[in-house]
Amino acid sequence: MKQYNALIIDDENTIRRALVLLLAEYCPEIKVCGSAGSAQEGRELLKSYEVDFIFLDISMPKEDGFTFLRSIPKENYGIIFVTAFEEYALRALKASAIDYLLKPVNGLDLREAVLKAIQYHELRQSRAEVRKIYQESLDNLHENIHSEEKLITRITVREQSGFRMVDVSNLMYLQADSNYTILHLSGLDKIVATRSLGEFEKILEHPAFVRIHKSTIINMNYLRAYSSYEGNFAELNDGTKLSISRGKLNDFREAIKHFSKSVE
Repeated sequence: MKQYNALIIDDENTIRRALVLLLAEYCPEIKVCGSAGSAQEGRELLKSYEVDFIFLDISMPKEDGFTFLRSIPKENYGIIFVTAFEEYALRALKASAIDYLLKPVNGLDLREAVLKAIQYHELRQSRAEVRKIYQESLDNLHENIHSEEKLITRITVREQSGFRMVDVSNLMYLQADSNYTILHLSGLDKIVATRSLGEFEKILEHPAFVRIHKSTIINMNYLRAYSSYEGNFAELNDGTKLSISRGKLNDFREAIKHFSKSVE
């Protein structure tokens, strides 16, 4: 079994101690080299150890997790955020390629996060384009979390072969495909994402994104027309016609009222 070195940085001593115990029990492939109660202590430990992963608290006094990351060569490490952040910050985390754990940390959640982090760590080691997107995702996460409008503007989409960064404004519609989701982008491009439609619905919590069917979410900015002839359909700018279910029709009509553009 391959071993990975890890560092824990969190201002709460109880969290640090709990993580050490949980990692020993649930993640034998992780060796904790040390733990730090501040960003400054963490930087000092990085000078002494070869580290693969950093379990990092986002919200710390004096210097938060993002400030710490700007002070180190963050591309060298796999970051697993440990946080008690509010709902919007969790949406921003889910919109990124960065693994995270919620406080108080659960052993099974820890195991799942570590296995996923190891998988993508190995992928980054072998593919330069994945490393590049990982760094972009970290930077984008910082922008999303500190957004005054509290809106997710870019998301990191996990595909079977890696990751892609996507501007939310380019999403025309999303369709469920079993446990996957097909993202249809402007320009006729599409991505098969390894996330359910329900997960995307939570991330894209914005008036422009409306669920018109159990298997379909549309971006109202691309809506060209609405037809009730022989069923209810939304027609998008590229001519795509999508069925609106009876249960979602009222929500769709309410959404139209919030957009100033004319819909036939």
